[in-house]
Amino acid sequence: MKKIFLSFIILIAFSVFVSSCNKELEEPLREAYIPTRLDEKGGTWKTYILANSDEIPVAEPKAAGSAEYQAEIAKLKTTISTITPENKKAVTYWGAGAVYRWNEIARELSARYNIPPASNAEGKYPVPDATKPLADPKFPFANPPYVSRALAYLSVAQYDALVAAWNYKYKYNRKAPAKNDASVSALLPVSDLPSYPSEDAVVAAASYTILVAMFPGEVPLLDAKLAEAKNARIWGGMNVDSDISAGDALGKAVAAKVMGRARTDGMGAANNQTVNAAAIANAKAMGLKSEWLSQELPARPPMLPNYGTVQTWNFDKTAMIAMRPGPPPALDSDEFNKALDELKKIDKSQTREQARIANYWSDGAGSYTPPGHWHRAAANLCFQNKFSELATARTLALLGTAEMDAAIACWDVKNYYYYPRPQQFGLKTSVGLPNFQSYTSGHSTFSGAAAHVLGSIFPGEAEKLTAMALEASNSRVYGLIHFRFDCQVGLDHGKKIGQYAVARGKADGSGL
Repeated sequence: MKKIFLSFIILIAFSVFVSSCNKELEEPLREAYIPTRLDEKGGTWKTYILANSDEIPVAEPKAAGSAEYQAEIAKLKTTISTITPENKKAVTYWGAGAVYRWNEIARELSARYNIPPASNAEGKYPVPDATKPLADPKFPFANPPYVSRALAYLSVAQYDALVAAWNYKYKYNRKAPAKNDASVSALLPVSDLPSYPSEDAVVAAASYTILVAMFPGEVPLLDAKLAEAKNARIWGGMNVDSDISAGDALGKAVAAKVMGRARTDGMGAANNQTVNAAAIANAKAMGLKSEWLSQELPARPPMLPNYGTVQTWNFDKTAMIAMRPGPPPALDSDEFNKALDELKKIDKSQTREQARIANYWSDGAGSYTPPGHWHRAAANLCFQNKFSELATARTLALLGTAEMDAAIACWDVKNYYYYPRPQQFGLKTSVGLPNFQSYTSGHSTFSGAAAHVLGSIFPGEAEKLTAMALEASNSRVYGLIHFRFDCQVGLDHGKKIGQYAVARGKADGSGL
């Protein structure tokens, strides 16, 4: 897979952002807001891993009139009076929302680690070692399936932890410090949401636990982010110490349960290269004349050939196989020749607009991949619509599980049919050559699922989201790395996958 460095400015319907060649992915400045809805019944929403929102106990806090709480308030006011300009900057940064910022951090780490291993002197490609994450090659190689999984577990942990937090918030109903004492000068807008346990501390602890597992070489960075996230709530006058400590404990406990699923979801066998021979034999038995072959020198083993066996979220394997698209065109068929001719014409006379679209959606090495691309759009939509932390986490959990399901189902299709890419028929690409099979398009599958899920949550944006998904799908044709049928079938497959997440969302009790 070719490493690509992009530096461009793109205006889209949801936000203006910059992607630079050093992979520092900057977000626009964000001002804190009071959510349009506080989602008071959020403690009753359906969780993914927790049996219910009471599963992990949180002790009742001290009363607002107690000596202990008054001492916390006094300490808080002293802290506020002595904060530094750097402290205020941190308060503003985290004031954009804990879910928003931790999702951003996850995407930045994904981009940083999206570097395929280089070959060694023996002509082999060493596999990254989780026990030595900073050795060469670094662990993980954050390819699209890996990123989809990391974002899914992150979002599920955030969501389940916040459902539990909302339960205890309204059970104990401790008001925010500034609501209990008017002399507390909060630096951010104060809503009527109860402050115990702290939603920001819950999200910080849950996110930290997941990201340390997914990016074990980044513990120092994540330690610093965790400390700053919790301190910012104190510096800003938004929480007292007991709010933070209760949230921290709850977030860690929920994330530990979520990681229990991650350790048994089958990811450990996703790179099992011994499955390739049987997959090729099966494809040839179904009539394939020539299988996919790596176009790199030395030949690189296919990326995560067994990822299609990883545990899904919103449907079981029987449903996944039932959804599996039918076979691609035979390599000697008129349909295949028509698709190949289209690519040859684009190769000879690609327009500037086609090149722009191909580059914008390339999401290759050094990027946060298609799942990250869609998570960014989702996070910005949640912010623009002034969602609560809980509603934002719900949105990203529905999207994240759909994207991981899309990756699993797409990789199942790829390795089932083992179809060759256009490069095996003389075409070259300028947007990076993925090291796995052509049918179906991963970009299209991810985008079809994402657009359907987000369109159900933001119906006023559904038409734009559908257009984005179509553009993402077309980009792979314009980039000469997919046949048209790869993309059309992938887009439709993705929509079917997204329908399962939408059905879950409609039944989760949120009313959203």
